[in-house]
Amino acid sequence: MNQHVRQASPDKLIKGAVDDWEVIIGLEIHAQVQSAAKLFSGAATAFGGEPNDHVSLVDAAMPGMLPVINAHCVEQAIRTGLGLKAAINLTSRFDRKNYFYPDLPQGYQISQYQMPIVGEGEVIVDMLSGERIVVGIERLHLEQDAGKSVHDLHPTMSYVDLNRSGVALMEIVSKPDLRSADEAKAYITKMRTILRYLGTSDADMEKGNLRADVNVSVRRPGEPFGTRCEIKNVNSIRFAGQAIDYEARRQIAILEDGGEIVQETRLFDAKTGETRSMRSKEEAHDYRYFPDPDLLPLVVAQDTVDAIRASLPELPDEKRARYVEDLGLTPYDASVLVTDVAASDFFEAVASGRDAKIAANWVINELFGRLNKEGFSIEASPVSAAQLGALLDLIASDTINGKTAKDVFEIIWSDGGEPAEIVESRGLKQVTDTSAIEAAVDEVIAANPEKAEQAKAKPNLAGWFVGQVMKATGGKANPKAVQGIVRAKLGVE
Repeated sequence: MNQHVRQASPDKLIKGAVDDWEVIIGLEIHAQVQSAAKLFSGAATAFGGEPNDHVSLVDAAMPGMLPVINAHCVEQAIRTGLGLKAAINLTSRFDRKNYFYPDLPQGYQISQYQMPIVGEGEVIVDMLSGERIVVGIERLHLEQDAGKSVHDLHPTMSYVDLNRSGVALMEIVSKPDLRSADEAKAYITKMRTILRYLGTSDADMEKGNLRADVNVSVRRPGEPFGTRCEIKNVNSIRFAGQAIDYEARRQIAILEDGGEIVQETRLFDAKTGETRSMRSKEEAHDYRYFPDPDLLPLVVAQDTVDAIRASLPELPDEKRARYVEDLGLTPYDASVLVTDVAASDFFEAVASGRDAKIAANWVINELFGRLNKEGFSIEASPVSAAQLGALLDLIASDTINGKTAKDVFEIIWSDGGEPAEIVESRGLKQVTDTSAIEAAVDEVIAANPEKAEQAKAKPNLAGWFVGQVMKATGGKANPKAVQGIVRAKLGVE
């Protein structure tokens, strides 16, 4: 790859004591495949079982046990590759990656090295600034997860839980196209969204189902890439950002002091916000990769790939484009709504047959704002899409105005109920009777003759009268009608 393809914009450079520096970031995302069974055995993958409860003889590496590929996991990897607009390799191969961990009972990991199932692709990342970044995907390969060592149950011994041993992972390797911590965080967020849309991983970082290895190096703008360090197993998007910021500044300080960066594997300490050395970085030859003799090359028919492609859902980028082009939403609003499948489904239910811009405004500002404040997910929303849609219908029919609608929203949030029944039972209908509005306007003008006279020279004062009339009618008057009558009575254009 040409190392000078993407230059960071000046606002993304990090200022050192001497020079400006560009941070170069590549990510290896490990996503647990959504599958009821493991990659090479029929053992369950369910989260939260008793230790060593989901372990087959294959997972425990008992003598004579042979792996058998889980076809569903292969299909999930292909589905993910197609969602990343990547090349699907019809022939791929599993290799043995040899290293010792107490929780790796085989003494090797079955992975894919030279012949992965998915080749190059790309992901488009939308930044809050409106910038769109294309991040190249180097490859996606299937591999099995290791077990888990538990060190805090005994003063002198460690325990091993093999429930995760053999669980299918997709390792998705990006090209070094990211140039800031914010870009990396947005990329992980987008990748999580794509995986959830596809249904190929629940991508839940709290359960360990999505983890990232973060590769960081720095260079002066225009120079070749520097020596990179890899930060292993970062398990939250926020921590990924913190790890990148710390590691970039650590490397800059060393280089500006005349030192050299040592290629190594590091860990991020969430308590201190720092990275620390774990081990010197291994190269491929250290793992002694060789084709797994127990597994034949994996050959997939083009018909299978075509069938999976035909079954893909509408993905975030396509949905965002449709919202902008067909529904007239702003790119920002469209990006917010497509971040989560459930959120976009909710919005579409509300917007169906209604003004999409108004629906988006209410879903994003009123509903999402309240959900975030209360710490609720969209699935747990006390206000349903049907209720919110019915509320918007009352506004559209001039039954209530926007201010009253917000009051009704609060009532539904707290107590439930149907919007039309709430409006009827509480007497919240909008006053549209022009004679009643005229009477209220006359009263306000009569009580404020000096201001009424001033309004003829300063037409903006009409807004004050509108506010007073709305207050006098308990906020139930039709604001457009009030404005028209006020301006007519004051004689201002």
